[in-house]
Amino acid sequence: MVQRYQCNRCGKTFSDKQPLDGLRVDFKQACQVVNLLCEGMGIRAVARITNLHRDTVLSILETAGAKFEAFLDEKVQDVKAENVQIDEIYSFVGCKPQTLVDRTDAERGEFFTYLSVDRESKLIINWRTSKRNKENTLIFMRDLQRRVPERFQLTSDAFAGYCRGDAAVKQVFGNEIDYATETKVFGRTNQMVSRYYNPLVVIGIKRKARIGSPDLSKATTCHAERTNLSVRTFTRRFTRCTIGYSKKLDNLRYAVAMFICHFNFCRKHSAHGKTPAQAAGLTDHAWTIEEILKGENSEWECGVLRA
Repeated sequence: MVQRYQCNRCGKTFSDKQPLDGLRVDFKQACQVVNLLCEGMGIRAVARITNLHRDTVLSILETAGAKFEAFLDEKVQDVKAENVQIDEIYSFVGCKPQTLVDRTDAERGEFFTYLSVDRESKLIINWRTSKRNKENTLIFMRDLQRRVPERFQLTSDAFAGYCRGDAAVKQVFGNEIDYATETKVFGRTNQMVSRYYNPLVVIGIKRKARIGSPDLSKATTCHAERTNLSVRTFTRRFTRCTIGYSKKLDNLRYAVAMFICHFNFCRKHSAHGKTPAQAAGLTDHAWTIEEILKGENSEWECGVLRA
């Protein structure tokens, strides 16, 4: 446990050298928890390994997730990207949509995590975990526009919220973008793999220029879909057919922010041997979890850690 103190002037309490505000957990142990969560372990598994209560692990997730989200919002700005891909990854909170009693419940049921990925650096530029509808798609696209100020080529699937009629891409970017869509056609081959397994496979790809003059040879969502695989692999809440799904929407968002920050700034990518943030020119070194969590909190004001 961490020793706590009280300021003689303002009466506020604080922990000695504890960047995780309000948590009486040793900082190194808290960083270990974050590391394990970023490597795909579940809450209860982390609690068993670290000998912490699962509620303490959840508190670390919430506190660290908020810091990681703020760090991403500050650091991922003015991104220079020539080719950006966007896609969504499905998950659910509380229960699956078919068993949801109240269809108007905004905190439960199916949720989608929007991701935008720079093809070259593999940087996840922005994200949003929400219901998949017109309003949230617009918010996601406006955030992408804010972070990538120069003209670039955008590729998405043929989701109506992106490309049909007066959809999000047209509303946000107008004609100041080169935009194309890629649609994969799935079907079954005549030759069965086995008597028990005959999967759907891609039997065709349709690419269409929507705005500007996009290079259709580079109009693909494959890199974004590969990033989706990393999300499912290293974020326990996205693992299919398990009980590791999120019970609260806020915790799902914290877990996504934690993964994206770790993916962008801490984990070296096999494509270029650097972190995506290094490859995108946003930083000159690979960050550690300890560095991100400490942030500006190493200085003191009025006997209390400065927020």
